[in-house]
Amino acid sequence: MTNLLVRPHAPDASGAVLEVTPQSAGWSHVGFKVVTLEPGQRFEGGDTARETCLVVMSGKAAVTVADKAFGEIGGRASVFEDAAPGAVYAPAGVAFSVTAVTAVELALCSAPGRPGLPPRLIAASDMPREVRGQGTNVRHVRNILPETAPAEGLLVVEVVTPGGHWSSYPPHKHDTAADGEETALEETYYHRLNPPQGFAFQRVYTDDRSLDETVCVQDGDVVMVPRGYHPVGAPHGYDLYYLNVMAGPHRKWIFRNDPAHDWIARKA
Repeated sequence: MTNLLVRPHAPDASGAVLEVTPQSAGWSHVGFKVVTLEPGQRFEGGDTARETCLVVMSGKAAVTVADKAFGEIGGRASVFEDAAPGAVYAPAGVAFSVTAVTAVELALCSAPGRPGLPPRLIAASDMPREVRGQGTNVRHVRNILPETAPAEGLLVVEVVTPGGHWSSYPPHKHDTAADGEETALEETYYHRLNPPQGFAFQRVYTDDRSLDETVCVQDGDVVMVPRGYHPVGAPHGYDLYYLNVMAGPHRKWIFRNDPAHDWIARKA
């Protein structure tokens, strides 16, 4: 058994309630932290060797990166509100600060990077909602930091899956570097549920079943995906939000469906 599940804890002095580092995950690229801030509370960060995408998942905050102030960003009341989050890209080698205007839920998504790219605001217009899938495979997607936008290694996306639907489905993987066919990307899933007392299921498994785990996730949990296929199911009555962070040696998302279930994608 591996331990793919990370559960939140009470806020520490900085407001952090959850953190995944390359060291704690046993991998090389993805870092993920969630910070909750009360109005007026300030969070500071920055890393000489890691880039960060700051995502104000809910609430409103004033964000500064290096000497560039982006003003107040965000504003949605919940991750389930049909609106884009606030988001800022902070390159490696610069400091940043986030000051809560309202209560804030902040995600810090990071990966190895080199200084050089400019910090920038990611406009809401650059994160339109997309509808993917059909029937009970429908989900709603916002690409926050896609491969078409400047960054060193990070890919960041959020998804809302209606209750009774499946997501990251048919099961797919991206753990093998095969030119033009698949890329090797580590990934975290940060889960929120509406109503919050709900639950969802995520399976992570490989072709040879050397990794084969099914995790029951609760509100605020993270599931780490070091390799393998990783579908998600949301029970009836509970909508599921997740924020994905991916990174690997090459910044491109090319996945391979599980051959046993690929017929579902072909049929659609």
